[in-house]
Amino acid sequence: MRKSGLLSAMLIAAASFTGNLHAAATAGLRPIGVATVDITPDGPIRLSGYGLRKTESTGVAQRLHAKALAIGSDREGPAVLITVDATGIPLTLRDEVVRRLQAKQKIHSDRVAICVTHTHCGPQLRGYLDLLFGEPIPPEHQARIDRYTLALTDALERVALAALRDRRPRRLAHGKTTATFAGNRRIQGGPVDHDVPVLAVTEKNGALRAVFTNYGCHCTTLGADFYEVCGDWAGYAQEYLEKDHPGATVLIAIGCAGDVNPYPRTGLDFARQHGHHLATAINGLLATPLAPVRGPLEFRTRHVELPFDTLPTRTEWKTRAREETPAGYHARVNLARLERGESLRTKLDYTVQSWVFGDDLALVFLPGEAVADYALRFKREFDSARFWVTAYANDVPCYIPSERVLAMGGYEGSLAMIYYDQPTKFAPGLEAIIVNAVHEIVPASFRAKSVPQP
Repeated sequence: MRKSGLLSAMLIAAASFTGNLHAAATAGLRPIGVATVDITPDGPIRLSGYGLRKTESTGVAQRLHAKALAIGSDREGPAVLITVDATGIPLTLRDEVVRRLQAKQKIHSDRVAICVTHTHCGPQLRGYLDLLFGEPIPPEHQARIDRYTLALTDALERVALAALRDRRPRRLAHGKTTATFAGNRRIQGGPVDHDVPVLAVTEKNGALRAVFTNYGCHCTTLGADFYEVCGDWAGYAQEYLEKDHPGATVLIAIGCAGDVNPYPRTGLDFARQHGHHLATAINGLLATPLAPVRGPLEFRTRHVELPFDTLPTRTEWKTRAREETPAGYHARVNLARLERGESLRTKLDYTVQSWVFGDDLALVFLPGEAVADYALRFKREFDSARFWVTAYANDVPCYIPSERVLAMGGYEGSLAMIYYDQPTKFAPGLEAIIVNAVHEIVPASFRAKSVPQP
């Protein structure tokens, strides 16, 4: 389509959006608040995502934000969803934010979900990918990382409280569209989830106030040679949508994207192109009637353990430690732990979370870089029109391979564990543990009719 035609289509969609969405949600007002804060670093800092970067950032291509959506009254107990333009949020940071919200607003951990865009041009954080660079981080760099981590913790508390203060009667509605710039990076034509689920918040008069969405694709349009702060395609999608809908806040998270990259890649022009592609798809959806979300919101979690495979012996650690490679650095770190008398982890504590709106909609949050197989399996086992999963949520401890990817090995199956400071790859069986946990916290009413309960 020519640019003029595309622009005309977008203008028509924007003009019809208000009436269509308002007609779809004629009832079901509930307290909902929205807020945003700028989290752009105020100076040079190590960027996360690529271990090849050895120096700090050189500028800001696009400002970064944290955004929050607060749902529910104080009487029923509100929930807070936060999205962050960051590569990953460590569990320690998430726990501190929850501790503060519990102290000030009595919000239980089950009712807080923190998701990231996984941009590879966001600041490095203390406690996340500490071994990414395959060598110790210089003290002056670490000091700036530590200061930013503390500032980000304060910012996430601040944006959550602001969203809670903003609560007023608003409506929720949901739908799905598709995007096509994601591709499996391990297998040409391999598994990809192209769905783009959307949760829209509107005022009483139908005006758009917020959009929460995700897409199962890495934010790696910009490569390791790019040293400027940027939100990548997710940042540009937010920017374009908020420009199209003045007064609206757009929250973007990532689906099951562990083995999925954007294509084409490398360069700001492609990041803008992908962001515009997603924004156009969402604008098209918003111009159609969406399904109202009126059911009461319930929260469930399951804490499970994902066992690691057999750990290396001390002799194996010593052999690896002689290598001047990221694997060698990882071995030296773990060998030092053993020599201090510390035990290495034999399992990963893993928490699966669900927010369920009656029989209208079920949202599932998975920690880590879950691969696309999980999203596609859930589409088969649940009613995909009313169910969607967000990965990179609440913690990003490592890649979460499926059984297929674990057996294949490679980066997502085993090699990336060294950068996440995990002792070794997972043992077989993790997929069943995760899937069974999801089935336990999502009501049977969302299950696909042809798939029995595990």
